[in-house]
Amino acid sequence: MEILNASDAKREFGEVLIKAQRGPVGINKNGKPVAVVISAAEYAELQALKEEHLKEAIREGIADLQTGKVTDGKTVLDKLRKRVSG
Repeated sequence: MEILNASDAKREFGEVLIKAQRGPVGINKNGKPVAVVISAAEYAELQALKEEHLKEAIREGIADLQTGKVTDGKTVLDKLRKRVSG
């Protein structure tokens, strides 16, 4: 990933946009990373991956509910209190 300082990125913004079509472009300010510019296509792909990950977590949660692998919060706290006190 190409890294630019914020001043260079500002001055060469059009070039940064072109470079972002080929791959991520990191932006540093005062020597520290502050942003990454990516193409719209890559952003859409990342969003789709996040959405699929969330859907899978929800499916797993529903499966746990259906198989009874879920404990309510009061039961969990009661068990923790027993461990701590005894």
